[in-house]
Amino acid sequence: MTRHDGDMERTFAALPPAQGRGFARTWWGQAWLKALEETALDAGQLKAGRRLARAGAVGAVSVRPGRITAVVQGRDRTAHRADVLLEELTAEQWDRLLDMAVERAGYVAALLDRDMPPHLVEDAAATGIELLPGMGDLEPECGCDAWDHCGHTAALCYQVARLLDQDPFVLLLMRGRGERDLLDDLQARSTAAPVDTPSEPSASPEPEGVDAAEAYATGSILPPLPALPELPAEPGVPPSLDTETPPAPGVAPAALEFLAARTASEAHHLLAEALRTGPRSHVTEAELTLDQDAVRLAAGAPGADVVERLAEGSGRDRERLEIAVRAWHLGGVAALRVLEEEWTVVGETLARARASLESAWDEDERPSLRAEGNRWTVVGAPRQLRLGRDGRWWPYRRERSRWVPAGGPAQDPATALASADVAPEEAPR
Repeated sequence: MTRHDGDMERTFAALPPAQGRGFARTWWGQAWLKALEETALDAGQLKAGRRLARAGAVGAVSVRPGRITAVVQGRDRTAHRADVLLEELTAEQWDRLLDMAVERAGYVAALLDRDMPPHLVEDAAATGIELLPGMGDLEPECGCDAWDHCGHTAALCYQVARLLDQDPFVLLLMRGRGERDLLDDLQARSTAAPVDTPSEPSASPEPEGVDAAEAYATGSILPPLPALPELPAEPGVPPSLDTETPPAPGVAPAALEFLAARTASEAHHLLAEALRTGPRSHVTEAELTLDQDAVRLAAGAPGADVVERLAEGSGRDRERLEIAVRAWHLGGVAALRVLEEEWTVVGETLARARASLESAWDEDERPSLRAEGNRWTVVGAPRQLRLGRDGRWWPYRRERSRWVPAGGPAQDPATALASADVAPEEAPR
């Protein structure tokens, strides 16, 4: 049998809050929860777990043989890695189970229809194979160091009950076999013995279906679409990559976790904006360059290792990346361009800039400015104005021999320069 390693771990995105509904609707999902509730010694922890699961505190769930994992946020917003272990079936048990399934083709068809036939579980139990967990089978492990089921592992189990409702292959994966492996093995076992060929081929049956006009005519009796779910208060928690599987060469789990968190945050922001403004057209921003995107990611406060990778990838040292991040916080791409681009102001643009500088101050208050390209530096002071290509003025000041952004843009140069009017750390050279 060919083993599909990519089929041996599945990650499910965080589910929305389960307010107003039970955690398990299928009989096998309810059996899963019964095993949890019979195992846990503290009913208060079960109650806390239900409360966390209903609030959407369970992040993405990773399912692999013998273990389920998720990051769960407690009521104090502290995140803990929660694991629940379930014993895998042995190779001999799998052989017996699959041979039995081949003999009863309806079992395979039901599983493909995402249904768990009760007779499959009963027949398996009769041969000594327990598919569903029983009392004591769900073993908890949690970063909060609880020795029994805590609110975090209970919340994970309640959330997994919802996944089991949708797909019983989740349970089979926990027991040790992925869906593709199972189906490949079943196909190999179900090779039928040759049968007598009939003397005359039977006529092909008429294809089944519904007349298109008839289907369209009954459309009005269909129930309305359900209402859109409410926007979660916060972005979802990405899946934890802290597993026993070592990363592939060149893969940095911390960087991937950071990217997943930033993607979830950006998706939450875009969804919130779309819901706020309604179905109107949105202006599509120009695609960021690699350097600009590195600064955008660095603005998300990654760990030190990720910052080093971003600095190296963008061709900057740590200090230059920190300055670029400061500019990004002040004005995004526009501020970053003003920081790194020096251009010659000529023609009508230069005339407007000079007129703006002339009218910004009274004669006796106007600072002495030295112009170079699109930058006007205050003579004898660590302050500077930079003109953006959109005609706005950006304030800068000198810190540790570098010019750094000191505030947001303004149409009036005097207003912009006032943002940089602080005690100088170092006069310009």
